Amino acid sequence: MRTELEPQDIEAIAQRVAEVLAPAIARVSRSKGDDTLFDVKGLADYLKVDPSWIYKQVQYGSLPHMKLGKYLRFSKAAIDKHLERNTIPASSTLKIN
Repeated sequence: MRTELEPQDIEAIAQRVAEVLAPAIARVSRSKGDDTLFDVKGLADYLKVDPSWIYKQVQYGSLPHMKLGKYLRFSKAAIDKHLERNTIPASSTLKIN
């Protein structure tokens, strides 16, 4: 038994497959960029802060980092997770007295 599909049926199937796979493809795309290592200047540029702020946060132990000899390095994935965990959500109500 042989079944032939109409072009519009093939297109509908392709669209549905793309919809189902989109979240997995997005996760893979995001994880490819997560192996980036920043130095102090690179992280300061990424976070748009002064490098001295980075050094202070490392001293306080509040930024995930690693030491390669005398060099500080920061994993983009670890920094992004740290930012997500430490983000304060905006209040949904504003009280005005």
